[in-house]
Amino acid sequence: MDLSQSLRGRSVLITGASSGFGAHFAGLMARVGARIAIAARRIGELEAMTAELTAAGAADVLAVRMDVSDAASIDAGFAAIDDRFGGLDILVNNAGIGVQASAIDQPVDSYDQVMAVNLRGPWLAAQAAARRWRTAKRGGVILNIASITGLRAMNGLAAYSVSKAALIHMTESLAMEWARFGIRVNALAPGYFATPINAEHFQTEAGKALIQRMPMRRLGRYEDLDGPFLLLVSDASRYMTGSVVTVDGGHTIASL
Repeated sequence: MDLSQSLRGRSVLITGASSGFGAHFAGLMARVGARIAIAARRIGELEAMTAELTAAGAADVLAVRMDVSDAASIDAGFAAIDDRFGGLDILVNNAGIGVQASAIDQPVDSYDQVMAVNLRGPWLAAQAAARRWRTAKRGGVILNIASITGLRAMNGLAAYSVSKAALIHMTESLAMEWARFGIRVNALAPGYFATPINAEHFQTEAGKALIQRMPMRRLGRYEDLDGPFLLLVSDASRYMTGSVVTVDGGHTIASL
């Protein structure tokens, strides 16, 4: 199956699209000719991306200011997408935050913010998409960007790990409930990837030791996500729902 042909002209919403995985996924969808709604709180950065995505091949690009922790902001964003694209085919719940803190000391407002962005936001966005698809009597695709920390606990990131574990279980629950509407819900669980934020850490002895515990002995690169991502948002995964695909160089299987 030609995945680019399968996705050409499809409308996709990517939350947390102003940087990191979200910006990479937006570029990937542009290259296959999709219509892309890029959403984040920083609208200026999104608007700067619009010309680049169009030049890369996107059929249309809409920059949407969206705070996924705010239900009204999500509703407004979906209304803008309806007006521009006439509906949505694919939702990518990518927005997420992580706070390094010990579980015993993390303030409740910090915990609540992690849950609001990493769990409540995807829940509300998934509801908004699914309700539209149910009303229109058409299917749709939801891809939740989880993490291997949702499969294995990690020191110092308890709230983040809990949120990602819950996101994985949410993926499975929604997949089971919404299959009858033709809605598929899957999750992508990346491991450790090289980013500007963690570059310094992985030059330390502790960081190098962590890499050595990975079977493939390296960090992930953004392009390592391209194949699994395109699989899960395209018709190539038409018989997949409730699946969690790890992309971690074998890290989780080596954790014991």
